[in-house]
Amino acid sequence: MLYPSHTLPTAAAPVIVGIGLALRDHLFTPLPVLLAFLGSWLIHLGGVFTDNYILLCRHPDLPEHPELIQAVQNGTLQLSALRIAIFLCFGLAAFVSPYLIAIGGLPVLVIGTIGMLASFCYAGGPWPYARLGLAEPFFLIMFGVVAEVGTYYIQAASHYGPAANWLFILQTLPMDVFILGLPIGALVTNVLIIDDIRDHTFDAKKGWRTGTVRFGVGWSRIRFSILMVFAYVAPFFFWLKMGFTAWILLPLCTLPMAYSTLHAVLTCNQSNNLQTMTPKTSRLSLLYSLFLTIGIALSPTINAM
Repeated sequence: MLYPSHTLPTAAAPVIVGIGLALRDHLFTPLPVLLAFLGSWLIHLGGVFTDNYILLCRHPDLPEHPELIQAVQNGTLQLSALRIAIFLCFGLAAFVSPYLIAIGGLPVLVIGTIGMLASFCYAGGPWPYARLGLAEPFFLIMFGVVAEVGTYYIQAASHYGPAANWLFILQTLPMDVFILGLPIGALVTNVLIIDDIRDHTFDAKKGWRTGTVRFGVGWSRIRFSILMVFAYVAPFFFWLKMGFTAWILLPLCTLPMAYSTLHAVLTCNQSNNLQTMTPKTSRLSLLYSLFLTIGIALSPTINAM
């Protein structure tokens, strides 16, 4: 498949948490957050297409994604069409930006620019950070902090209207907006680690210095385990140290799914056996975010603004 279906849940998960925070603080505004999600998902999708395009251009015989090679060979996929898809994704994302910038001002422009650069430069540009082994911290920050803050901010800016100063809104953002998304960032980063484990032989041939290529599969399994444990310890911290009610422990309902994913990653010795774990971990991040959002929304309102 040219478009991996797991990208939609991973793009939606941090946005859902941002919506939960806005619901708690009575700031939820559907249209701006819908357009913000559409823009972020298109940016995410543009990065996926860029990765596929660069793989086919630079390594046309590398069977990392044989379905892509077969599609090019039988004519159902053309590189020119892939270039158009990349342009359309980033172009459509830019198309919705004037409306969002009119609501949120300079921070929206900055977040959107960072998002586009992070998506395109994963595999594209002169210094693709995936090739340098820096994708994991980027994913943790983008999906664990930036997406949640951006989602909350655009709703707060829309709620208070153009008369509100964007700098004032930024200064009064509640601190938990920067913290509550970190488990989501950890789970989405685990999606990346699974792909790195599965494709490490191909990455080595491409000259990519991912963590798995440099330190081995065993080290990547340890990182995966640490991030998974962090995601399920975090709700207890939110409950005991941040003043949330016990509803914030709802993400623990996804523990059976998390355990089965962890067990597969720790025990599978064949890369093909991990093929289904990528979409499964993506769905896990989405389910976790839904339960976390319910827990946030049911917690007492914090007068943050």
